[in-house]
Amino acid sequence: MTNVHMFYDMPYPKAVSTPEGTSEAPSFFSYSPKTKTVFNPKDPSVHKPLTMSKFMEKSLRWVTLGGQYDWTNKVYPDEAPPAFPTDIKDLLEGIFPEMKAQAAIVNLYSPGDTLSLHRDVSEESDNGLVSISLGCDCLFVVGLGRDPSDSIVVHLRSGDALLMSRESRFAWHGVPKILPSSCPTYLASWPAEDNQYEEWRDWMKNKRINLNVRQMFD
Repeated sequence: MTNVHMFYDMPYPKAVSTPEGTSEAPSFFSYSPKTKTVFNPKDPSVHKPLTMSKFMEKSLRWVTLGGQYDWTNKVYPDEAPPAFPTDIKDLLEGIFPEMKAQAAIVNLYSPGDTLSLHRDVSEESDNGLVSISLGCDCLFVVGLGRDPSDSIVVHLRSGDALLMSRESRFAWHGVPKILPSSCPTYLASWPAEDNQYEEWRDWMKNKRINLNVRQMFD
């Protein structure tokens, strides 16, 4: 699920066959930024068609993995959630064995984007939250109260892993600033690699991707 699903029909790309005969997972990067394929609005009276370039550069703000949070009712559904990606799950649970990776939100930021102060309180488990940062640096504010005097500012860089556990599990936190042009050079050209997705070269240069993982139930 993404922030776009509720308002647009998604033109999912098709899987691509490799010379070895296997199929690669479809990616929106397989589209050209100049493609005529668009995201058609479910209600044209409210939204205009969305180009692929605008979707990838600005409109796509978050993606959920595993348990799908009900943003309207502020709860996780009772039914069994979709499987959490095993590669991410195995990696994080190996580093943070006290937490089961059951749900995640992947936030995509550009310079100028912010995340308001909030607390993550919908989970029935109080095991820690894990936050992984990739791409541009950011300033991360965290505190046990909403008063600035109760908070600290942490400079998060690409590759940083932050664990909010015990007293800090339900702390207020937010992102007031993305630091432009701070993406490590080895990531800046992504997703262009191995002669793929060259038209999207440097997409990552001014992006911050944050993977925020939590355990829904004990």
